[in-house]
Amino acid sequence: MPHSLILNLLPQSPIPPQYLTGRHLHALFLTLVSSVDRELGDRLHDSTADKAFTLSPLQVMRGQERSQYKSKSGMPLQFSHQQPIPTGTPCWWRISLLDDTLFSQLTQLWLNLNPNHPWHLGPADLYITSIQGTPQSTQPWANACTYAQLYEQASDRNYSINLTFATPTAFRQGQYDNTLPTRECVFNSLLSRWNKYSGIEFSHIAVESIFPSFINIRTEIIADSRSKFIGIVGEVSYRLLGEIEPIQIKQLNALADFSLYAGIGRKTTMGMGMVRKSIKN
Repeated sequence: MPHSLILNLLPQSPIPPQYLTGRHLHALFLTLVSSVDRELGDRLHDSTADKAFTLSPLQVMRGQERSQYKSKSGMPLQFSHQQPIPTGTPCWWRISLLDDTLFSQLTQLWLNLNPNHPWHLGPADLYITSIQGTPQSTQPWANACTYAQLYEQASDRNYSINLTFATPTAFRQGQYDNTLPTRECVFNSLLSRWNKYSGIEFSHIAVESIFPSFINIRTEIIADSRSKFIGIVGEVSYRLLGEIEPIQIKQLNALADFSLYAGIGRKTTMGMGMVRKSIKN
């Protein structure tokens, strides 16, 4: 069962921008895991395989941003910071978990959360004030749903799939990254994670029936002291055309719904590839 959890955070001292990178947030997640299961934390740290979680960049919640979330849930997220986040600024951080085993292993973390226990992000102390696990009007990134429900609720009549790429997204092809969100890159990325974690395997999806119908994207560069990452953000709509069976339509819509939890492409455990299905006005 995938979960998309929102951790609401309150910094007790300024967070310098150099500690707001995906690498540092990844380390913070492993610290959270190790606080309840050190062996699991070490295992996640050492694993080079596709991992059963994704992370978002740290998001600052200002009054204006709250109103924007209400009116346009598909807006891009903040994925780089040039200035420190000041003391006492409400923030949120999304953690998605793709299998029940990982969620259950972290149950004690969620149940015994101490809002007065500081967690460290670089030199800054953070308090986790609350955790959201269900969707709200001001927070479209929180949700939970079983894989069976994701599949059952997916439409077998919806021929238009609209995706919002909220943080930079890129795909590994051979030795290099590709930023073009082709149908093969997008849906095969979702398919591999669906088949690994859902227990409802799709042996074949109708990739040949998917055609881009609307594209509004731009490239963004994320750089830290170690590396540079180039990816796309924006919106892409795909249209299902030709002879395609209802079950194939249902599978593709289920994968699109799954994108909220799984992300797409590379470095999803470091804040990249955050994607969600959107409704075009």
